[in-house]
Amino acid sequence: MTNNRGWTMSVSRRRVFRIGAGAATMTLAMPWVARAQSTVKWDLSTVWPDSNFHTQNCKLFAEEVKKVTGGALEITVKAGGQLGFKGPEHLRAVRDGLVPMADILNVQQVGDEPLLGTEGVPFLVGNADELKALHKHIRPEYEKVAARNNQTILYMVPWPTQYLHLKIKAETVDALKGIKIRVPDKNSQDLTAAIGMAPALIPWGETIPALASGAVAGVSTSSVSGVDGKFWEFLKFFHQTNHQWSSQIVTVNNDAWKKLSTAHQKAVVELAAKMEPQFWATSQKADTDSAKRLTEGGMQLVVPSAAMMTDLRGRTASLLDAYMKRVGASEKPIKAYLAEIKRA
Repeated sequence: MTNNRGWTMSVSRRRVFRIGAGAATMTLAMPWVARAQSTVKWDLSTVWPDSNFHTQNCKLFAEEVKKVTGGALEITVKAGGQLGFKGPEHLRAVRDGLVPMADILNVQQVGDEPLLGTEGVPFLVGNADELKALHKHIRPEYEKVAARNNQTILYMVPWPTQYLHLKIKAETVDALKGIKIRVPDKNSQDLTAAIGMAPALIPWGETIPALASGAVAGVSTSSVSGVDGKFWEFLKFFHQTNHQWSSQIVTVNNDAWKKLSTAHQKAVVELAAKMEPQFWATSQKADTDSAKRLTEGGMQLVVPSAAMMTDLRGRTASLLDAYMKRVGASEKPIKAYLAEIKRA
């Protein structure tokens, strides 16, 4: 009995040893085990709803990041402002590490960084090709702003062109006089004031309540936001003035970024550069699809006459010079851009 128990114990020890050695071999053969235990998880905050194309872009990017890092980095998109941050607060929230990542609307950050309002200068950009040319010159300056705010830009995607969504059909600039309109930033505020409207600077999250209460009778925004807000429930016309542009900028807090390995940083940066053109194409398609949805909802698209557009540009022409004087860092990239498109 004693011998049998001793033999059994000896066999058990050898068996345990073999199992332990096998487990160690298995761990070495499957490095994903080690990776899974050290997975970095980041939230990405955005105020836009799940259905918005910018949010969809963020989710697709998050899926691809997980793949290219072998699961070492997982990004969870928190849409609809569910983390409690309003649009204008996102630059500071990432800067201070309150959230690792955010999809930031550049023109809403002008209170902290005026340069981020450059795309919103009235009629500076007339179409997507011109916007690409502007980005070539302004993006390096945006990256300096990001670095100054303890973050790194991963990618930038424009909103479609801006419309004036109104209760009335305006066929002259004078018809806009006195209309209370929601605007997203100071440039839009200056523009609408210059043409005789009564602007109210309101974050997106407060726009629908403002419409519902009658605090405003119009909104300056894209067709995509018009669909997000179901503007057909409040407004009747959307005017294709192409008066301003803006972009969402996905950034990451630098303290969080530095915790990734160099290899994973490189993989994420390369992925962002690869996906950005795809996201731009999504933006252009979103404008077409959203304009169609607005008309299906009962709104009417108004294409301003050449005379009205000339009048709009004339009444706001001084705003570009005023902007460059107010935001000195914008002058060099803007002039380089205007020279490139031969509008200097």
